[in-house]
Amino acid sequence: MASLSSAISNPGHSLSPNALPHDAKPKKIWYSQCPTFLLPPQRSPICRMGFVSGLERKKTLKTRIISSVTVDTPVNTSPEKVQLPKGDTWSVHKFGGTCMGNSERIKNVAKIILSDDSERKFVVVSAMSKVTDMMYDLINKAQSRDESYLSALDAVLEKHRSTALDLIDGDDLCSFLAQLQHDISNLKAMLRAIYIAGHATESFTDFVVGHGELWSAQMLSCVVRKNGVDCNWMDTREVLIVNPTSSNQVDPDFKESEERLEKWYSKNPSKAIVATGFIASTPQNIPTTLKRDGSDFSAAIMGALFKAGQVTIWTDVDGVYSADPRKVSEAVILKTLSYQEAWEMSYFGANVLHPRTIIPVMRYDIPIIIRNVFNLAAPGTKICRSTEDEEGQGLESFVKGFATIDNLALVNVEGTGMAGVPGTASTIFSAVKDVGANVIMISQASSEHSVCFAVPEKEVNAVFELLQSRFHEALNAGRLSQVQVIPNCSILATVGQKMASTPGVSATLFNALAKANINVRAIAQGCSEYNITVVLKREDCIRALRAVHSRFYLSRTTIAMGVIGPGLIGATLLDQLRDQAATLKEEFNIDLRVMGITGSRTMLLSEAGIDLSRWRELQKEKGVVADMDKFVQYVHGNQFIPNKVLVDCTADSSIASHYYDWLRKGIHVVTPNKKANSGPLDQYLKIRALQRQSYTHYFYEATVGAGLPIINTLQGLLETGDKILRIEGVFSGTLSYIFNNFIGRRTFSEVVAEAKQAGYTEPDPRDDLSGTDVCRKVIILARESGLKLELSDIPVESLVPEPLKNSASAEDFMEKLPQFDHDWAKKRQIAEDAGEVLRYVGMVDMVNQKGIVKLQTYKNDHPFAQLSGADNIIAFTTTRYKDQPLIIRGPGAGAEVTAGGVFSDILRLASYLGAPS
Repeated sequence: MASLSSAISNPGHSLSPNALPHDAKPKKIWYSQCPTFLLPPQRSPICRMGFVSGLERKKTLKTRIISSVTVDTPVNTSPEKVQLPKGDTWSVHKFGGTCMGNSERIKNVAKIILSDDSERKFVVVSAMSKVTDMMYDLINKAQSRDESYLSALDAVLEKHRSTALDLIDGDDLCSFLAQLQHDISNLKAMLRAIYIAGHATESFTDFVVGHGELWSAQMLSCVVRKNGVDCNWMDTREVLIVNPTSSNQVDPDFKESEERLEKWYSKNPSKAIVATGFIASTPQNIPTTLKRDGSDFSAAIMGALFKAGQVTIWTDVDGVYSADPRKVSEAVILKTLSYQEAWEMSYFGANVLHPRTIIPVMRYDIPIIIRNVFNLAAPGTKICRSTEDEEGQGLESFVKGFATIDNLALVNVEGTGMAGVPGTASTIFSAVKDVGANVIMISQASSEHSVCFAVPEKEVNAVFELLQSRFHEALNAGRLSQVQVIPNCSILATVGQKMASTPGVSATLFNALAKANINVRAIAQGCSEYNITVVLKREDCIRALRAVHSRFYLSRTTIAMGVIGPGLIGATLLDQLRDQAATLKEEFNIDLRVMGITGSRTMLLSEAGIDLSRWRELQKEKGVVADMDKFVQYVHGNQFIPNKVLVDCTADSSIASHYYDWLRKGIHVVTPNKKANSGPLDQYLKIRALQRQSYTHYFYEATVGAGLPIINTLQGLLETGDKILRIEGVFSGTLSYIFNNFIGRRTFSEVVAEAKQAGYTEPDPRDDLSGTDVCRKVIILARESGLKLELSDIPVESLVPEPLKNSASAEDFMEKLPQFDHDWAKKRQIAEDAGEVLRYVGMVDMVNQKGIVKLQTYKNDHPFAQLSGADNIIAFTTTRYKDQPLIIRGPGAGAEVTAGGVFSDILRLASYLGAPS
């Protein structure tokens, strides 16, 4: 057992039944020793032929195949010492496990190396895909005394044997397979020792798992050499020296590593070198690893040692994204990043590089290129000192990207006794250190009343308990009020080097979060201003990420829409959205996604957005029973789109009664439905108060003038300080049509029938002739102007003859209406005799604080007398427009113009949410 313990604690030496003495030289594996059982039958003669031809070439063959179990590697003895060239002639490449996943991928890697026209190439490789995990699994099984480690080791052998058979042949194949078998034999003995001892030290584990890199480097070097390029492979444990630290990391010893590199190269000069990533040695020559992302770190260190022209990290993505593409589908590939930006983004979880990877290359301003091994056409992302492009033009955005960290908890320590007391922060964070927790972010107010910091959620309980213990006396005495844990948090980091010199970036960020109805729990920003960090609720994180990403013009302003009421106006709106969708995306960067359409009976839902070219067919094929609560929850519950809007195209008061709750939840509302703004005054005032207090928007332009900008004009006048004196207008397109055509010898009933036939009236014309619709518009304008009136406060002159108000049906009404043509003809004649015309108008009298709806006569030269068709006309008399009223005129009825007014409100919402105007 003493010998086993010695072997486990010093894995630099072979452990086998015939272990070498401590000072014995490593045993060489010659070609004649190639184990034939590892080769297919047809390969055996090649092995023997390789051995003979090697002798006939007078031993000029470079035989370097030795046991991977030792750190020392026999090298080519050269009579002259070769000087190590440094500088731009070297290009460094790193290929990860995915790139080295199988024989075909390894061949692809070799092609990339061969196509590089650099004078010298240094290539760092990881183990084949999954091999490092397989090696760790061997250790775990052995120390758990699970004998399946033997079959797992056979799987490792077979994986590399079959790959080698597919990649290389001849002498290289024989030597590699002999070496592979030798390594496997030694590993079997080592794992047996672990099995017996029941444990393995860290250094022993590091030594075992590093074999994957050794094998992949040897195979790739053979493939490159097979293509006629002079290529050696390097076991970086001979060159790369690191000092382990207490934080599960290592610090490179550049001076010692440089000396060893020069010594190695003097004995192994080559235009191409394939080296092992991930593994290194301590100053005592004990094998170790570079820990997380070790192969990237290896490439960066070697790039610095060679002072290379650039380091290319080959991976399976096209470059560094502006945000996680799994969370933000519109994330873009960044052309360039500064070292600091890459550092910040990688720290906060972006799939860039480990921060320490950047440190070695920063010293010599060596650029790092992130490229996709599977998409060579993609230029990738360049990480360098300057973020200006070659033509000197700046980047498009001040913010480069966004990263998130999930599964965090916020710890808040507060109390009046903290202010001005030295050592409080030290006590807090020494406690955090003592439990080994990692502090992600710290925030403290200048009042020193509280300190909060974020830690991984799995570590927060230990932090909380120790803080309670450390501050037990202060808590009991009242100097500290509480130690509070806020769980279920996420961090959103905004990164960009140009943020430091650009005012307003923080304002834009927090404005975007506010408009997405997202609450910020804590904030941190360093004086360098490369990073602004906010802590949010975990469930808000994706929505927040999409909101800020859109706001900084890196993606489209995306809005999730739910359309209620696919009737005449709703259907027309959906068709308009369909026709304009492509233009909005391409020219205005707006993506309007209809996630749901609901009528009174059926609703259609889609996570990706409904295909509006087929929405009618889809509603029939995939429609389900309508349920308003489920419909609203579906649209609101989409976590991937930060902005949601419900578009109510009905005239239903029950739908309008939900607006307040929707707005309170952060759902924007756009509608032509008059019922909310003309309904009970208290309901209207609640909605308006909520709208003013939040960033949730409520747009209702189409409630008064269809597509005419009446509400917007009125709001503009009031906001700029003008005073409304009077609003007067023809607000009904239907009644405008009727009185514009009630001329000459035409009868009133004839014109009403014509309007009904043309679709201008409601199915029952009494709904229009009653004046209720005009009254609703008057009350909306009156309330918008500041009057607190109920609908019942507005006197309305109905055009429905009293005897016909209770007609059984619309048909019955139309049949009896001609009985009153004589009365209407008389009214028309009186007006004509006075040089006037009849118009049905609504008025808001701000001076007398009242409104009225009635039939009015106007002189033939009055603007209201000049109407035609179904036009509306509205006149604003104000202190600024007193002598000559401000007049708005245009079509005020019809599905096209009403839907157009709703569409305009939707686009106004998009502009408020960050779309370019």
